[in-house]
Amino acid sequence: MELRIRGEQAVLAGPGGEDAREVDPRRLAIGPDLAQALHEWARVASAVARSGPDAEVAGSVVSQRGRQLAARLAAVMGTQVQFVDPVTGAEVVVDPPPGPAEPVRRPPRTAPPEPTPWLTGLTVSAFAAAIVIVAMLALATTLAQETSGWLALIAALVVTGGVAPSLWLGRKVLIVRWAVYGAAAGLVVSWVGVLATVF
Repeated sequence: MELRIRGEQAVLAGPGGEDAREVDPRRLAIGPDLAQALHEWARVASAVARSGPDAEVAGSVVSQRGRQLAARLAAVMGTQVQFVDPVTGAEVVVDPPPGPAEPVRRPPRTAPPEPTPWLTGLTVSAFAAAIVIVAMLALATTLAQETSGWLALIAALVVTGGVAPSLWLGRKVLIVRWAVYGAAAGLVVSWVGVLATVF
């Protein structure tokens, strides 16, 4: 890409020398600030070029500003930018800055897994199993003695069907799972007693 000055306006042209199509920077996606800065630089450079060799200090400032704007343009467009310094007449080529370095990817820091609390967990499971066994056998025994064995069997089925979804959902919850394992084991063991009571 080539940065040129036409009159007092900055224009950008693609490869192709003088025959390349020139475009106003405001029509490109380079941002309004950069486009405005290019036009201001072109106006100042044209004024300095007209004043002749008397404006040596101003000419060096214009040259430096031109290089800065070319560098910004190269960074935004991601391509090489060349321009003829309006004061010295030297051709300046500005390469785009190298792409950002690939960030070093470190694995996320994770805390070491805690040891499984077997003693505490199995104690909770044993208590949950004992409570479920006592409750199921009390229900089945009372219903079998007071009404009929079939009603006790139906009540045990209803309780098991009602508790099973909750046990299934809680099987992976870290702390609750110990009570869930105990309750499930208690349900299985209590069915031996329920069947023995009913039949």
